[in-house]
Amino acid sequence: MEHAVNRRARPALSVVPDDADQVPRLSRFRQAHPRIAIHAGFGYWQAQIPQPAGEQIITRYQLKDLLDKLDALTAKPEDR
Repeated sequence: MEHAVNRRARPALSVVPDDADQVPRLSRFRQAHPRIAIHAGFGYWQAQIPQPAGEQIITRYQLKDLLDKLDALTAKPEDR
């Protein structure tokens, strides 16, 4: 007997033409911040930022949005 599997539709991960610079940007960010883990899930991008009492998780649907948030969090105080 076969059972139908009900799965919710999720946005596909892709780099949109306007965001073509995001993959090199991701590479540069990873080099500058090797302790921050960034990975793609099913329809989202996620970063794990080590903290003294655990970790901070940030999730965004687009890579550009995740990198924008990470840049804001990791900016030096004089650059904010």
